Amino acid sequence: MPGRAEGGGISRKYQRIRRSCAKVRRMNYRNRMQDWLPKLVVSPSFFLILIFVYGFILYTGYLSLTDSKMLPSYGFVGLENYRKLWMLPQWWTAIENLAIFASLYILFSVTIGLGLAILLDQKIRAEGLLRPIYLYPMALSFIVTGTAWKWFLDPGIGLENTMHQLGWTSFSFTWIKDPQMAIYTIVIAAVWQSSGFVMAMFLAGLRGVDNEIIKAAQIDGASTVTIYRRIIIPLMRPVFLSAFVILAHLAIKSYDLIVAMTGGGPGQATTLPANFMYSYTFARNSMGIGASSAIIMLIMIFSIIVPYLYSELRGEKSQ
Repeated sequence: MPGRAEGGGISRKYQRIRRSCAKVRRMNYRNRMQDWLPKLVVSPSFFLILIFVYGFILYTGYLSLTDSKMLPSYGFVGLENYRKLWMLPQWWTAIENLAIFASLYILFSVTIGLGLAILLDQKIRAEGLLRPIYLYPMALSFIVTGTAWKWFLDPGIGLENTMHQLGWTSFSFTWIKDPQMAIYTIVIAAVWQSSGFVMAMFLAGLRGVDNEIIKAAQIDGASTVTIYRRIIIPLMRPVFLSAFVILAHLAIKSYDLIVAMTGGGPGQATTLPANFMYSYTFARNSMGIGASSAIIMLIMIFSIIVPYLYSELRGEKSQ
């Protein structure tokens, strides 16, 4: 009997050990699933992005080195398309237009956005109403913005026509039809759409400044203008850099706003590199030159984003 009881005790201990091992295995399996489930969920999107974004970037780079015309072909020509591209006066016109558009777009978007952010940072009573009003344009697509501004600036149905109907018959505003001034109408529409978004970035930066620093400056007798100019704005350098990178990226790849407002005209007065790329790739049957212009645009964007990311990573490591 003692031997049987002892054997039964060993059996129960063995069963408990087996149950414990099974429980540990289930827990390990559950933990592994918790670790792998997010990766499994994200993996389809990751592979789609890998193929349809980075894969096609590489394919575009390859096409820029071939003699592709209306359809892709694989006759290797090296950098010949890039040489032809920089010899085209249309490409130089697009680059000049981009320089004007990007510089004014970034300057006025940052200036207006910062001004609106400083206004809202004064804790004005209507902040809850004004903030969504300022942000609303960014919720629209550039096609909608371009169409609305095209109607507004059209001399036949827009602002000029309205002024004439109100009795101001001498009023004239034909910038959108003027080859010398049309690019500035694009700037106006783009700034209108983006300045609210820049305002939100600056407002977040202003609200993140340590109040103790501001109070110390006020105790020392610094005026509000001095506090903003000497203390707050210098502390917002990362926000300025972020705004510059985002706006520069938007400027370089601007396409739909121009298509909706002017179609690149009058003539080529508002043609930007993205419009040039589309025209040569799909309308003029010069796919190789169109692909090379797309790669130049990509290099422009990389030349802005890569130094920014490098400075951010270096700043994080130094902290």
